[in-house]
Amino acid sequence: MCGRFFRHKVSWEDYYAQLSLFRPEEIPEIRPGYNIAPTQIAPIIRRRETDGQLELAGAVWGMVPGWWKKPLSEKKFSTFNAKGEEAAGKASFRSAWKNRPCLVPMSGYYEWTGSKGSKQPYAIGLKNRRWFYVCGLWDRATVDGALFDSFPILTTAANELTKKVHPRMPVIPNQADAAKWLTSDADERQDMVQSYDPADMHIWKVG
Repeated sequence: MCGRFFRHKVSWEDYYAQLSLFRPEEIPEIRPGYNIAPTQIAPIIRRRETDGQLELAGAVWGMVPGWWKKPLSEKKFSTFNAKGEEAAGKASFRSAWKNRPCLVPMSGYYEWTGSKGSKQPYAIGLKNRRWFYVCGLWDRATVDGALFDSFPILTTAANELTKKVHPRMPVIPNQADAAKWLTSDADERQDMVQSYDPADMHIWKVG
């Protein structure tokens, strides 16, 4: 599944053009990242719970469910990806699936293929786009006495292009109306869990 991703520089003008997302004064320019991994903080786009407005927030990649009460060091199960076909029925993701969708901006993601010890990494992205959104969920837990926001990336079956390197791929919405992922109800979002058109994607080897 998606275990690393990268993001070129995305300006606030870019966010505004896509989602009419204005820049809050307290949030600095988002830096690019080229090896973003689980447990790191990454920007997500979500609906503000007070008034429904779209906001950008930082969250840890790897879901910590709202019901989690133990120290984070005791969490042994992996939640950086969630199967889009199953998330609605999984205890770790059920509540977030109903109420807390998010979008994760990225420029592409990495997959590895080949035999152990000599795996070749590949970058996968969309043609003619320096960045795009993938679908995720987010949740808020109280960990060690502090509020903790986190997210998984949703995955689905790979398309004809990406299955050459991995059987799963992130859920990528239609970029022209990506905000629909944030405003639709749970049943409508389930219909959006589909493989992306391989004609609009490309794969290349990286070092």
